[in-house]
Amino acid sequence: MSGGAYLRYVALGDSQTEGVGDGDDIVGLRGWADRLAERLALLSPGVQYANLAVRGRLAGQIRGEQLAPALALRPDLATVVAGVNDLLRPRFDADEVAGHLEAMFAALTGQGARVATLTFPDVARITPLARPIGSRVVALNHRIREAARRHHVAVAETSHHEVVTDARLWSTDRLHASPLGHERIAAAIAHALGLPGSDDSWTLPLPPPETAPPAGLRAAAVELRWVAAFLGPWLGRRLRGRSSGDGRTAKRPDLLPVRTPSRQDG
Repeated sequence: MSGGAYLRYVALGDSQTEGVGDGDDIVGLRGWADRLAERLALLSPGVQYANLAVRGRLAGQIRGEQLAPALALRPDLATVVAGVNDLLRPRFDADEVAGHLEAMFAALTGQGARVATLTFPDVARITPLARPIGSRVVALNHRIREAARRHHVAVAETSHHEVVTDARLWSTDRLHASPLGHERIAAAIAHALGLPGSDDSWTLPLPPPETAPPAGLRAAAVELRWVAAFLGPWLGRRLRGRSSGDGRTAKRPDLLPVRTPSRQDG
């Protein structure tokens, strides 16, 4: 494999890698990993792709449930993105989460795979109510960089760029990327890997919005609606010991050929 000509791509992760926010459970989820696989297929038409990600999974669960199947598929490219669900838990331990990530980096690179990951944006810029976990994001990003450096893992530094907190890159739940956001993540990973045709255009700001963001009482009303529609149900699941991924399995557990999208697919 050379010049980005990867032939066996396996994605490990949680809801973001599964593709939540880009499509739905009726028509199907696309997501940044699917979009990255489509980019790979344009470079290597014979590429095969598996996506082992399941929403709601913590880093330790991803390691415990997805690493062995990923290794069995013998990928020459793997992406590992995990930690957001851990960030939201009361007992977050950055060293523990990073330890799970590093174990996956080590196992996959040790088998010969090229591995890529990413850092996370400042969540307080997306959801003001998440400001208390801002320091957790900084701590985890630092450990991701260090673990990636030790194992020669490519890192898409999404945390560094203003555009990643643009509301248009996020779905209405503010936890998952929108289709445009998923496209930017795919472009960021492609750039980190140095794929032919990739560049840093994913870091460029979007055009100014046609309407101004809500302010004052309107902004407060928007926050209250978000709490009722998304934060409340999420907290309810936590209190009941439930997860959005309960009963779910990987959407694409086997290596399969990749269909390159037509122009209307976006």
